Amino acid sequence: MTRFLKPDFYGLEEAKSLPRWRQPIVLLFVMAAAMPLAFSVWSALLNNFVIEIASFDGVKIGWLQTVREIPGFLAIGVIAIIIFMREQVLGLVSLIALGLATAVTSYFPAFEGLLVTTMISSIGFHYYETVNQSLQLQWIDRDKAPQVLGWLVAAGSAASLFAYAGIVLGWKYWGLTYEMAYLLGGGLTILLALFCLLAYPQFDAPTPQLKRMILRKRYWLYYALQFMAGARRQIFIVFAAFMMVEKFGFEVHTLTALFLINFVANIIFAPIMGRVVTLFGERNALAFEYIGLIGVFLAYGGIYYFGWGATLAATLYVVDHLFFALAFAQKTYFQKIADARDIAPTAAVAFTINHIAAVCLPALLGYLWITSPGMVFGLAAGMALASLLLVLLIPRHPSQGNETIFSRRSAPVLAE
Repeated sequence: MTRFLKPDFYGLEEAKSLPRWRQPIVLLFVMAAAMPLAFSVWSALLNNFVIEIASFDGVKIGWLQTVREIPGFLAIGVIAIIIFMREQVLGLVSLIALGLATAVTSYFPAFEGLLVTTMISSIGFHYYETVNQSLQLQWIDRDKAPQVLGWLVAAGSAASLFAYAGIVLGWKYWGLTYEMAYLLGGGLTILLALFCLLAYPQFDAPTPQLKRMILRKRYWLYYALQFMAGARRQIFIVFAAFMMVEKFGFEVHTLTALFLINFVANIIFAPIMGRVVTLFGERNALAFEYIGLIGVFLAYGGIYYFGWGATLAATLYVVDHLFFALAFAQKTYFQKIADARDIAPTAAVAFTINHIAAVCLPALLGYLWITSPGMVFGLAAGMALASLLLVLLIPRHPSQGNETIFSRRSAPVLAE
């Protein structure tokens, strides 16, 4: 307990003298594994829980997801909090909040109760993600960032795989209930977060972060990409899995088995994607992602217009996840163009921008879903096309002073 009250402080170079398991990169991996244990359980069970227990329709699930995104929209508040609390501590406290809210979800099955627990878990999730992105870009060397971020995605996928496998086996063979699953998932996240608080020293990046909101004109393309990513992602998160349950009647263990396939694929391919970003650059990697997503969303719409079956829907869901795994290339693009002091405040600003559309779209599209589900996915395809057009503005070698293809190069171009 003494270490928690009076933690040791290490610069990143000094931290290399610590045992390997106590170094900053390992802490990032432990945190990457801790978050999905709660969040994956919550998301895997959500659609079945709200339909079977809470009797939700498309309107209610839309409003629930809108409430879930409000803390993301308010992620800019992280800037004020880190004036008084270190980013590392804030990230772990946020994980504890996520775990607690997940653990008690089944005790509040009414619409109003789910709104409250969802809001609390979302504060934990979004504030953790904001801080985590900042710490990753501060602690990981720029030349190693794509590969390490790919491995971090794989670590998170492995934790999700563990959680989902537990749900599938528990539901089918061990009589697992919603109450037990939420308690186990949330409880494990809490335990890992407490371990990180007590076992790891505080790490200081070489460049102190600005602790005020900043909006820089030269980051405009990154802001635009974040906005479009938030809008497009919400349609997938809210309605793709909901479709599996509402249209095809997927049960808990069936839907969770589909999630398992997703995360096995991510464990295999995310490190490869990190290498792809290193070899071909952010522009080409992101362009490949958005071209693929356009096709996926159009095919989702075809399921409703042409009566295509559950097998195709499940296949598209897995392919969709693989394309989304390339999104970390946006992080490495920003790392290359950013002033080192701007990483923490810009991570908060970017999360808020990312959630502008996310706060409005789920509820609004919930009404459209009732009349024309295919149109919802058609709108997502249009957003993916807009993202593709933005990505084509990224230069082949982004750097400070060379943020877009229109920029004048005022700084040396980084070698790949």
